[in-house]
Amino acid sequence: MNTPISRLRLVGTLEGISYLLLLGIAMPLKYMFDMPAMVKYTGWAHGLLFVLYILALLHVTLAHNWGFKKLAAGFVASLLPFGPFIFDKKILDQEEPKTQERQKQVA
Repeated sequence: MNTPISRLRLVGTLEGISYLLLLGIAMPLKYMFDMPAMVKYTGWAHGLLFVLYILALLHVTLAHNWGFKKLAAGFVASLLPFGPFIFDKKILDQEEPKTQERQKQVA
C-alpha cells in the first residue's frame, strides 16, 4: 500500500462497502423497523470514507497526470452503488502495472 493507486484501491473498496451497507442494511432498518441509529453511524463512516476517497482520487490524478475523463469517472463511480468496484476493475487494474513499471525504472 505504498503507491497512490494502491491507497485509492483500498479506500475505494472500503467506501464502496460502506455505501452498500448504508443503502442495503442501514436505510431499510431505519425506514422499515424504525431503527435510525444504524444510519447515523454507517452514514458517518461512509461520509468520512467518501472524503478520503476523493482525496485519494485527487492524489492519483496529480501523481499520474490523469486527464479529466479518468478523474470524472472516479468521482461518478463514488456516487453509484458498486461504482468503486467497477472503477477499480476497469481503470485501476490497467494503471497498476504502469505504476509498478515506473517504480522499477526509478529504482
